[in-house]
Amino acid sequence: MTKVLLADDQALVRGALGALLELEGDLDVVAQVGRGDEVVDAARASGAEVCLLDIQMPGLDGLQATAALRRELPGVKVLVVTTFDRPGYLRQALEAGASGFIVKDAPAEDLAEAVRRVAAGLRVVDPALAEASLLGGPNPLSDREREVLRLARDGTSVARIAEQVHLSPGTVRNHLSSAIGKTGTENRVEAARTATDNGWI
Repeated sequence: MTKVLLADDQALVRGALGALLELEGDLDVVAQVGRGDEVVDAARASGAEVCLLDIQMPGLDGLQATAALRRELPGVKVLVVTTFDRPGYLRQALEAGASGFIVKDAPAEDLAEAVRRVAAGLRVVDPALAEASLLGGPNPLSDREREVLRLARDGTSVARIAEQVHLSPGTVRNHLSSAIGKTGTENRVEAARTATDNGWI
C-alpha cells in the first residue's frame, strides 16, 4: 500500500480526491489537510509516502510546501494536482522538487497511475503542459521583480512595497518598470496579471 497525503484548501475537492483514491486497492489516504503550512507535520505524523498538493493554499502555497517537504522529509514524493494548467507553475513545481504535475480535470485512473509512478520514483508531467512549458521559455522575471509584482498584484502602494522589501521607492519603481517591459504590458496591474497567468509569480 502506498500512503498518500492530500493537501487542498477546498474541503469538497479534497474529499472527492480522497474518495477516488481510496477506491484503488493499493493506495491508502492517510492524511488530509487544508493548509500548506500543515503539510510537513501531517506527512511526518502519518508516514505519507506521496503528497498530493494543490498550488493555492493558505499558510504556504503548494510550491512552498513542496520545497519544505524536500528539505524536511526528502524521501517523501510530491505530486502537484491543480486547476491551474499554466506552464510557469509546472516549471516552478519541478524546480521546488516535485516529482509530478497533473491537472485536476485528468481522469481518475490517470491520477491514480500518476501517484503510483511518483511513488516508484518516476516523473509524471501533463504532456500538454510539458509542451507549453518548453515553448514558453524560462521565467523572464528576476527574483526582485517577482517579489514586487506579487505585492503590486494586491494593489499595494509603491511606498508600502518599498517598506516591505526594504528598498527605496525609486528602486521599486525601477523593478516594476522592468517587469512591465518584460511582460509586454502597460502598467503594473496588467504586468502582475500576466505574470500570474503564466505562473511566473
